[in-house]
Amino acid sequence: MAKVVEAARAEPGVVVAREAMFTCSDATQSEIVQDITDNQLDGLVVASCSPKLHTLTFREVARRAGLNPYQYTQVNIREQCSWAHTDDPQGATQKATKLVRAGIARTALSEALHPLDVETTPRVVVVGGGVAGLRAALGLSDIGLEAVLVEREEHLGGLVASLGPMSPHGRSGHEVVARLVEEVARRPGITVLTGAEVVSKAGTYANYHLVVKRGDELLELDAGQVIVATGAEPYQPAEGEYGYGLEGVVTLPQFEALLQAGEGPVAYQGRPLRSVAYVYCVGSRDEQHPYCSRFCCSATVHAALQLAARNPGVSQYHLYRDLRTYGSNEALLSQSRQRGSVFVRFADDDPPEVTRGTTDGGLQVTVRDQLTAGEELRVAADLVVLVTGLVPHDDPGLVRALKLPVGRDGFYNEVHPKLRPVETVVDGVSICGTCQGPKTSAEAVTSGLAAVALAGALLKAGVAQLDPQVAKVDPVHCDGCGTCVASCPFGAISMVDGRASVDPAGCKGCGGCVPVCPRDAIDLKGYTDAQVRAAIDALAQGVLA
Repeated sequence: MAKVVEAARAEPGVVVAREAMFTCSDATQSEIVQDITDNQLDGLVVASCSPKLHTLTFREVARRAGLNPYQYTQVNIREQCSWAHTDDPQGATQKATKLVRAGIARTALSEALHPLDVETTPRVVVVGGGVAGLRAALGLSDIGLEAVLVEREEHLGGLVASLGPMSPHGRSGHEVVARLVEEVARRPGITVLTGAEVVSKAGTYANYHLVVKRGDELLELDAGQVIVATGAEPYQPAEGEYGYGLEGVVTLPQFEALLQAGEGPVAYQGRPLRSVAYVYCVGSRDEQHPYCSRFCCSATVHAALQLAARNPGVSQYHLYRDLRTYGSNEALLSQSRQRGSVFVRFADDDPPEVTRGTTDGGLQVTVRDQLTAGEELRVAADLVVLVTGLVPHDDPGLVRALKLPVGRDGFYNEVHPKLRPVETVVDGVSICGTCQGPKTSAEAVTSGLAAVALAGALLKAGVAQLDPQVAKVDPVHCDGCGTCVASCPFGAISMVDGRASVDPAGCKGCGGCVPVCPRDAIDLKGYTDAQVRAAIDALAQGVLA
C-alpha cells in the first residue's frame, strides 16, 4: 500500500495521497473532508473495495466537503486486485498502481453533474399478501402513503395463515393474519387486489406504470415504488427421500396440521402417538439448497413441546446436523430437553435412514450418533417428521415484469445484506420477507417495515433525484439514422426534429447506445470517451512504450 500511495502522490495534479486502514470509517471520512476543504480540491479518488458497496458513502463525503459528488471515482483494488492475486504481491502492487493511475486520469476530466429532480407518485404497490406484505401495507398507511396490495391467491395471509400457535406469543398464525387483514380492511388508503398478478412495469424511477392482471381484467396502476413480498414455500420431499411416501412419514407442515386437528392426545391414524422421530435439515443445507432455512429448528422444538404437553410420556428423538435455535428460542430447546426430548447428532455425509421395521411393520430410523463416537442407534417410531425448510417460489412472469435479480439459490437478491438490505439493483423496487431468503415471521415483518422506511424516505419528500450519469447526444454530429433508438432497452431515446434525443428521466446510463452510433455522436456523462481514453492511456503507461 505504501508503494501505491507513493506512486499516486507522484501523479500530475495530485495534491494529497494517504493510506487508511478503513477508508469508510467515520474518522477517515472526516479526514477526507478536511483535506478537500483545506486544499480546495476539485477531484477525489478512493482506492479500496468494490464501488457497489460505498459509492453512495463517498459521494456523500464529497458533498459534505463542498465537492461535486460526481467528481469522485472509486477504484477497486480489493476484489479486482489484492483478493484476486494473493499469490503475487508484487504483481498486485503494480496492478493497483495502474488502476489508481487510471482513476486519477479519469477524475481529472470529470465535470460537475447535478441530479435531475422529478416529482414522485405517492403510491406504493406491494406484491404479495403474506405477513410481510400486509404489515408493509399498514406501515405505508401509517405514514400517509397510499398502498395497493396485489396477491395472486384468492385469500391473504400466505404461509403463516396455515400455522398453529407460534413462539413466543402463543397466538396461532391464523389469528395473527386475521388481525392484520381486519386492520387492512379498515384503512381507506389500502386497496386489496386478490387473484391478481403484476404483468408489466414501465415508466421512470418514482413514476412507474404497472399493469395488473385480475382474471380477464387488466388494471393500470401508477406507483412511485414497488415492494415485493411474495414469500416462499415449504420444501416438498421427493418420493423415497428419508422414507417419504411411507405411511407415517410426514413433513413438518403436515405434523403442525395434525397438532391443530383437535384437542386432547395427538393421534395418527386413530392411534395416540407414543414415539416420534424428527429428521432435521430436509431440503436445506444440501447440494440443491445449500442455505439454512432459519426457522425450522425452533419451529420443531416448539411443536415437540406442544406434543409433550398433550401426550405425557411420549418419546421424542431429534436427529439433527446442527441446532440453530438462536436468540430467545434457545429457551425452547432447554424446555424440550427437560420434557424428555433426546437429541442425536448425525454427520453431514451419513444421514439417517428411514425404513419399515422387520417385526411389527412400524417405522424404524437408523442413525449414527456423533455425540457417542458414531454409535449406531435404531429408533422405533409411530411417526417420522421430516423438518422441511423453505424454497423460493418459481415466478418467472414477475421476474420478467419487474426485472428482479435472482440469486443462485433462487431467492431475490438485495444490493447488500448489511448496507442496503431490502434494496435491489432495480431502482424503486425493493424486496422483503422470505422472497429474499428464509426468515421467521418476526424477521419477515421487520424487513417489510424496512422497505416501508425506504419508500417513505423517497415519496414523502415529493421529489426524487435521478442519477445524472446519462447519455447525451451531440446534435452537430448526429445524422438522425435512428440506430440508437433501437438499441435502447429502456425506450429513453426518440427522434426529435430529425435528431436523436435522450429523455434523462428514462435513461439508466447503461451506455448501450454509445458504441452503436456510427457518428460517435453520443457520450455518457461521467464515462465520456475522453475519460475512458485517458484511463486506458494511464493503464498502458510503461506497457506500450
